[in-house]
Amino acid sequence: MIVISYIFNAAIQLYILVVFVTVIMSWLVGFNVINRHNQFVDMVWRTCLSLTEPALRPIRNMMPNLGGLDISPIVLLIGLNALQLGVNTYILRPLGG
Repeated sequence: MIVISYIFNAAIQLYILVVFVTVIMSWLVGFNVINRHNQFVDMVWRTCLSLTEPALRPIRNMMPNLGGLDISPIVLLIGLNALQLGVNTYILRPLGG
């Protein structure tokens, strides 16, 4: 059971890292600090978007329009932390993980 707990927590933490990378890259691309014409930057950008957009799109659809401010990654991070806490507390701990 400890292995399942470790894999679950590692997956959640890795996804949180991908969300942070996506947010920071969006700022860097928006302010022309990095160039998406670079093949490596574009590959990382497309990978991060393909991993985060399926989770962020429904949140964006439910959120009111705040102009240029996108707080959907914050909502996603809060949800991921709540999921991790809930699973660890109510599912894995009683099972001995």
